[in-house]
Parts: sequence; structure tokens; C-alpha cells
Amino acid sequence: MVVLNKIYTRTGDDGTTALGTGERRPKYDLRFQAIGTIDELNATIGLARVHAAAGALDPMLARIQNDLFDLGADLAVPQDEAKQRERLRIIETQVARLEAEIDALNDALAPLTSFILPGGSPLAAATHFARTVARRAERIMVELDAREPLNPAAVTYVNRLSDFLFVASRAANDGGAGDVLWVPGGTR
Repeated sequence: MVVLNKIYTRTGDDGTTALGTGERRPKYDLRFQAIGTIDELNATIGLARVHAAAGALDPMLARIQNDLFDLGADLAVPQDEAKQRERLRIIETQVARLEAEIDALNDALAPLTSFILPGGSPLAAATHFARTVARRAERIMVELDAREPLNPAAVTYVNRLSDFLFVASRAANDGGAGDVLWVPGGTR
């Protein structure tokens, strides 16, 4: 359980912040860039949920928001620390759930015949935006993983999440009927 009695602590005033282990690192550390980008991704999904209006995508997006807090907790404790004590980690069943939801949403969509532009309905535009943040988070996590090994399921989860958000954007665009298609050279 998390208890926050005081929001400001002044401990970060020196430009550092703490990992879940208590170790302090500079706020620009790549691990904090990953954690911060996952937080940003969670906020963009929160904005998408405003447009989901309790539709079929809303419970999926709500689960994802919770998963992203799990992911932040996973990233906050380096892998080698997990050997010393049990920590919250993203697990394969969370990845499998995303894959099942991607498949279920995609089965209802017409095959793509063109690349699509981000847009269409407000929900589709919001999920497209979240997808781009997920891709950035993935790039940062892959770079971090090259320096400090991460939980492989965490990296896979973020990769699958961007796929989910792409398919969700099409579902939000009237099952793909409202997708905005790219017209190569269409503005020449």
C-alpha cells in the first residue's frame, strides 16, 4: 500500500531522485527517462479514456493504465535487486492479455490497404498519440536494457502496447471505416 502524507520532500532539490531500492541517481538518468515516459504514456491513455465514454475500449484502457503503474514499479527496481527480494514485475500473462485483445479487436477490422494517418475520431486521435509515446518509451527502454538488463516481459509489453493502441485507434474509427488514409504524393 502506498501512503503519501506529504507531497514535497525536498530530497530532489539536488537534482537526484531515488529508485525503489533507495539508491539515488541524477534525474536525467536513462532509467528515470524510461519511468517518466511510461508516466507520460499513462497520462495520454487517461486522455484517450475521456473520449472512450465507457465504450468497449474503456475497460481495456483502464487495465493498461494499471499495468503501466506495474511497469513503473518494475523499472524503479533494477533487475539485480530482484534476486535479493521479491518485487513487482510485468509478467507474461499481461503480455498475453494484450495480444488477445489485439486479436479480438483486429478480427473485426477490414484489412489495411494503405498506411493510415493519425486522426479520425477524437478517441482514435488520442490512441494514435498514445501509440507514439509508447514507441518512444520502448526506444528508451531498449537503450536502457543495453546498459542495465531489464525484465524482458516489460520490454515486450511496451512493444505489444503500441500494437494494441494502433488497432484500438482503428476500432475507434468506426471499425476502420473512419480511418484517414495516406495518399502518397497526394499534396504535390
